[in-house]
Amino acid sequence: MSKHIERVQPGEKIFDWLLLLLSIGILFEAFRIDGGLKLNSAGSFPVGLGLVMLASSLAILFSHRYKRRAEHLHNAAEEFRAFIRDHFKPYIVVFSVAAILYLAAIVWFSFYLSTAVFLAAMFIFLRRGKIISSLVITALATGVIYALFTLVFRVYLP
Repeated sequence: MSKHIERVQPGEKIFDWLLLLLSIGILFEAFRIDGGLKLNSAGSFPVGLGLVMLASSLAILFSHRYKRRAEHLHNAAEEFRAFIRDHFKPYIVVFSVAAILYLAAIVWFSFYLSTAVFLAAMFIFLRRGKIISSLVITALATGVIYALFTLVFRVYLP
């Protein structure tokens, strides 16, 4: 009788440890908000969220302790290549680069122009060239953003 071994995705255990480090960092920064833990202070909610993240990441680490990498991955280099292949697909890389350019463009151009160009480009790219409907969706989304933030909330957007 063979023993069933549960498998983790490539890079999952490293991600678990990074999540634990992020949780500790968030908890540390949350404690710095008011200089300590007080139940009615501004830092109590972030501290609570940091504690939930820390407990969750520890639970995830604990639950993955007996899981092993896939059988076809024999070393860390193969696992790294599988991680890159699985998680950095071309459309994700294109969207990430476009999002970084969008964030930079907000500084140089107006928020609305940058948002409209970004949304139009991404809708056209992700919807595989449906230009007219993508432009209509972009115009509607930009109009809703303008109406909500400028007219309703009266928030200045750069």
